[in-house]
Amino acid sequence: MFDIGFWELLLIGVVALLVIGPERLPKVARTAGLWFGRMRRFVGNVKADIDRELRAEELKRIMEEQARSSGLHTILEETRSSIESGRAGLESLQGDLIATGRESADTDRPIPSTTDTSLSVSNSSSEADRDDSNRTVQPPRSTTQHESTDSVVKSS
Repeated sequence: MFDIGFWELLLIGVVALLVIGPERLPKVARTAGLWFGRMRRFVGNVKADIDRELRAEELKRIMEEQARSSGLHTILEETRSSIESGRAGLESLQGDLIATGRESADTDRPIPSTTDTSLSVSNSSSEADRDDSNRTVQPPRSTTQHESTDSVVKSS
């Protein structure tokens, strides 16, 4: 704002020393510093007030835009409910497919082999798959730290 350099400040200090005198110069410098600080705080407060007003205007504008776009909220809610109903339909379909798969695994018989050897190979692999699918696989039992140390002690 002001282009005051070191030499200009030194010149002002020398003139103030000559005009005011060495006895009153410290008191005048202290008073000038206090006024300068008050002025800076006042300017800072004015800037903060202006920024707050600008933010308040921006918030009002955003709220007006949201009020105008209330149709967007309706579309979002409809989409969310459609997704939920689709998810529920998929879960029921998955349950039906699992139940149908279990029933067909129990009733399927091997297809008689023909002259094509690739069919007989695929039939034998599907029988193995069917045998594996009829077995119940139990998940591994989770052990706590105490159980695992107990088993180490027992095996020792």
